[in-house]
Amino acid sequence: MKVEDLEIGDVVYAAHDIVDDGSMPDVQDGEILAESGARGVIVMRGYVEEEPEKNVFLVRFEDNELNLGRPIGCFGEDLTADQTSS
Repeated sequence: MKVEDLEIGDVVYAAHDIVDDGSMPDVQDGEILAESGARGVIVMRGYVEEEPEKNVFLVRFEDNELNLGRPIGCFGEDLTADQTSS
């Protein structure tokens, strides 16, 4: 299944380490928000206003204790529908 076909509630995995670009409040620029292979759930889906063909997903990734973290904005290339080993 392609990431572009996924909807709210679907499980996804981080395709690589997802790092803060300075847009997350209370997080240092460059901090890892989700490690490669982390499992998460899509909680919202949208697109970039200037590029409607570019999907944006809000994903809550699990931490080491399987608690869902706060939503993180991700592009399709940041996610995979297939579990990968990290």
